[in-house]
Amino acid sequence: MTKFEIEEKIIEMLKTVYDPEIPVNVYDLGLIYKIDVAEEGAVFLDMTLTAPNCPAVDFIVEDVRQKVESVEGVTSCSINIVFEPEWDKDMMSEEAKLELGFL
Repeated sequence: MTKFEIEEKIIEMLKTVYDPEIPVNVYDLGLIYKIDVAEEGAVFLDMTLTAPNCPAVDFIVEDVRQKVESVEGVTSCSINIVFEPEWDKDMMSEEAKLELGFL
């Protein structure tokens, strides 16, 4: 599988990860800033949270890690939580905005 195909599968899996308080997946919320797939299958993600003091951070990060590592061709997943740039609702997909009533 190519790096591009692996990245597509990772995105599919990220669309199954939800913040327990928001009915939209982390990918469509715009919380995933970077997906880097290395040649040997290691994945490095930069992601943020809707708020720095998110009470579900451990749950969300572990769910992301488990689902990304379940993708064929992925050997490991390292997640870097970042707060720059700061997340805002403009980072959401059109579908997410519609689901949450922003459109």
